Order: sequence, then structure tokens, then C-alpha cells
Amino acid sequence: MALYITDECINCDVCEPECPNDAITQGDDIYVIKPELCTECVGHYDTSQCVEVCPVDCIPKDPNNEESQEELMEKYEKLK
Repeated sequence: MALYITDECINCDVCEPECPNDAITQGDDIYVIKPELCTECVGHYDTSQCVEVCPVDCIPKDPNNEESQEELMEKYEKLK
């Protein structure tokens, strides 16, 4: 399941450099996560790095992009 950034984002810029897949970019109003690039850091880290550093806890799992751990690992392998 990819992650997404809610409108509670304060544009602090700490999440973007932490993403190993370059899935996070600056949007019009807030940062956004490209679901096709987000692996929840599977293959890189044990936890989602953007979630770890977010000071306002605005990066939940995206219910519109559900993926299993296996699917996330497959996506990681394709992105390498």
C-alpha cells in the first residue's frame, strides 16, 4: 500500500530527502507521494522513513492504493 500526504502537511521539507525512491515531490500546496514509486521503503528500510521524520504525522497508508508486502517488494525490484 502506498502512502499519501494529507492536507495537514506543513511543508517542512523533511520527508522529501528521506525517500529512497524519489516518490515525494513538492505539490501545488503540499508535498505529494507518487504511488507508482512508493514502496513504503520496503527493500530499503524496516520502516517508512517519511513517516518516521514527519513532525505532524500526516502520512498514512493510502486506502486507494492497497498493496501487499510482496507487491511492494516486486515494485522495489522493478525500481532498482
